[in-house]
This record gives sequence, structure tokens and C-alpha cells, in this order.
Amino acid sequence: MTEPESEFLSPEPPAPELFMDAAQAVERLCALYDDAIGFLKTRFLAAIAGDLPPAHVRAFYPQIRLVTTSFAEIDSRLSFGHVSDPGTHAATITRPDLFGNYLRQQIALLIENHGVPVEIGVSDTPIPVHFAMSSDPDILVPHQGAAGFTLRDLFDVPDLATTNDDIVNGTHDPGPGGAGPLAPFSAQRVDYSLARLSHYTATDPEHFQNFVLFTNYQFYVNEFEEFARKALADPASGYVSFVATGNAEIRDPDAPLPRPAKLPQMPAYHLKRANGSGITLVNIGVGPSNAKTATDHIAVLRPYAWIMVGHCAGLRNSQSLGDFVLAHAYLREDRVLDDDLPVWVPIPPLAEIQIALERAVASETRLDGYDLKKVMRTGTVASFDNRNWELRETHGPVQRLSQSRAIALDMESATIAANGFRFRVPYGTLLCVSDKPLHGELKLPGMASDFYKGQVERHLMIGIRAMEYLRDMPLERIHSRKLRSFNETAFL
Repeated sequence: MTEPESEFLSPEPPAPELFMDAAQAVERLCALYDDAIGFLKTRFLAAIAGDLPPAHVRAFYPQIRLVTTSFAEIDSRLSFGHVSDPGTHAATITRPDLFGNYLRQQIALLIENHGVPVEIGVSDTPIPVHFAMSSDPDILVPHQGAAGFTLRDLFDVPDLATTNDDIVNGTHDPGPGGAGPLAPFSAQRVDYSLARLSHYTATDPEHFQNFVLFTNYQFYVNEFEEFARKALADPASGYVSFVATGNAEIRDPDAPLPRPAKLPQMPAYHLKRANGSGITLVNIGVGPSNAKTATDHIAVLRPYAWIMVGHCAGLRNSQSLGDFVLAHAYLREDRVLDDDLPVWVPIPPLAEIQIALERAVASETRLDGYDLKKVMRTGTVASFDNRNWELRETHGPVQRLSQSRAIALDMESATIAANGFRFRVPYGTLLCVSDKPLHGELKLPGMASDFYKGQVERHLMIGIRAMEYLRDMPLERIHSRKLRSFNETAFL
């Protein structure tokens, strides 16, 4: 009797292997992932050439599994690197080459804290063909109808059932007997964001550094490039290259950088160090929607910290243009995260970030202690989704701002902080007062030009110095328990 043709054309799944060495575990993840991608690429290129496969082609993401039978005795100061309850925990993995350092770090902590091996094998989550081809710029996956065959009949496409934020939002339900999550994101969710990052920032995910600055003005980009060139000229700085839009990379401080004919929606620039501990600057533009989009996708890279260094409206008459605002609370009227993180959830200040920012302000202004109040206030920052809020009937917004004790207003900071809280990425905000609309000092062209020339360089340097202070701090100190819930994933 003839055997029936298989419903799927898949590589033969290898048996899972146990590892007590994190480096070897990551090597195995890389091998499994490369085999799966190679399998899909070969059959996809053949299909494009007209050699259609006899069945649906499917390959699977590799995965990490951890099985524990007892509660671990761990260092109680550490907020990550261990599971909270006995049982089975698992995570699907993509791009282990890109996340190698992160995976080695997290797997080593699991093995050390629990004293049991991790299991590396093949998951039951298919790899969408779009994501499998994304690492090769010479291969384009045609949209539906553009190929000579129905794409989803022969290959897997992205599935929203496995491409969501259920884990980080605290709504994930593995079901009876299901494995608990080891990592905050599934492999498909990571792949989705990696593709979006390239689209929105015009730089590849490989260039992003562990410390991310967000700004809402192009002026900061120009200053960042100037600083980068000075840093590259100094061998003691530790910075090795600078990457601009279009993945243009220079190592020589005097090398020219090509200027793109058109900037992407949120251009990113990367001052790189060999171990990824450099600084990325992203110009997210204006508005909470952009702020959410950028942080939604950068979060999958698991940065060590992100900080907003933008401009704001000063709300107190005692403030002056150019004063700094260190946010220690947020009034969230941006509305873009309300469905993911309810407004009743407090967004606490993180001591390590606050101290680094205050120390950086003191260093750059040469002021200290009580004298810092001459140029910096600490208080509540309000973020609105309406740029022209001051044109509204003043009784409503102005009264709410006064009741909240807010000292500054912008459109992005609360979103970036709230998404940092949601994604367990340490966050902070240092703003610079560029106008005082409640006191007759509007942001008009002439006033803005004078202000920008005098303050942008100093403000950016404060952000850079704060990141450098954080870089010298152990990771376990930066990651506060304030970011972790009751039943948290082991991986950061």
C-alpha cells in the first residue's frame, strides 16, 4: 500500500538536548535556527522559480525549556534570572545570532540559580516565510497575488495568535498543562518588531545599542553626530563606529556620511561600542503615537535603559527657557497605551536612573546641591495627545494640570516611561523648557532659534553622560524590582 503524502514538508526534527553550559546552548539554538531558515529559503526560492513543493512547507522556531521541581534558593537582590514557581517554562527563540550575548547571560543565570540543565530543541511554532527571508536583503517575499501561487497555501505567514503582547501585559494564559513563559516576547513577536525597526528607523536591528536616547527634534541629531565624531577621534572613548540612516557606518571621524534624500519616520543613529554598550539616538518626532511605535519595537532588543531628552512647555512662572525638568511622576493623557496599561497603574521613578540624570546635570552645569534648583526642577510631567492643548477652554486642562502639580508638559515622555514600565525597560525623562504658554512665552520662530542654539548641545551631553554613568553600573542594579510583577518571566 502506498503511504499517503504528508500534509507538511518539514525538516526531520532532531531530538532535544540538555545543556549545563550557556554558550553551548546558544550554539545549539543557532544551529537549529540556521537549519530551519535554510530549509525555508531553499524551498521558497524554488517555488518562486516555478518548482512548487508537493505540500505545505513548514519549519519551526527553536526553543528553550526549563523544568524545575522545587522552589529555587536565589539571591533575593536579583530581580531576574529565575522562575518564581516549579514547573515547565519555555520560550521560542529567533535570531540567536543577534541575541547571543543576551541569551548566554540569561541562560547562565537560569542554570546557576536552579542547578538544572536547559533543554534546547524545536518548538511547535512555525516560522513565517516573511521573517525567514528578512535577513537576506536580496530576497523579497511578494504580496498576495503577486506570485504565481497562493503564498499562504504553501508557506506560513505571520499569525497574530503568536504575535502579541500578552506576556508583558500580564494576560497570557498557557492553559492547563501549558508551559509558562520564560521570556517577555515570543519569537514571532520579536521578528515582527525587528522588521518594523528596519522600516521605521532605516537602520538594521544589529546596530542598536544597549542605551537608547529618544528626542523629538532634529537639532539633537546634528549635535549627536558632532559628539560621535569627537568620540571616534579619541581612542580612549571606547566608541568604535557611528551609524546613520541607511546603515551608513563610519569609523574615521573625518569620513563623510551620505545624506538620504528622504528621512524615515523615526531616524536612528548609533554610536557603537564593541560589546553593544554604546548609545543609540532615535528622533521619534512629535506625538505619543510615534513614541509608542518606537518603544513597542525597540523593547524586543532588551535595552538596558532608555531616556527621553526632549523639549517641553514649562508650566510655572518661576521657570526660565532652557531650564531642565527631571520627571519623577507622569500625568498620562496621551491615551495611546490605555488598553495595554490602564491609567490607574502608577509609573514610579527609578532611583538609579534619577541619580544618573541628576549627576549628569550637575556635571555639565557645574552646579550641585541646592544650586541645581537654579537650572533644574524635579516634578510631574504631563503628556497630552493634543499639541494645541493651550487653545482649549482653559478651565479644564489648566485646572487639571494645576491639581496634578505638573511642572512641564509634552507629548511623548509619559508614553516612553509607561512603555518602559510595561516592557520592563528602565526609563527616565529629562526635558528642557522651550516655551511657557501659560505665561505668554510661546514657541515662535525667532525665540526658538535662539533657544535651540544655546541649549541643545548641553542637553544632549547630559543625556549622554547619564547613559555613560549607567553603563558603568552593574545590570542587576539598573533593573529595579519596581519593574517586575508577582509572577515574572525569568528573562529580562
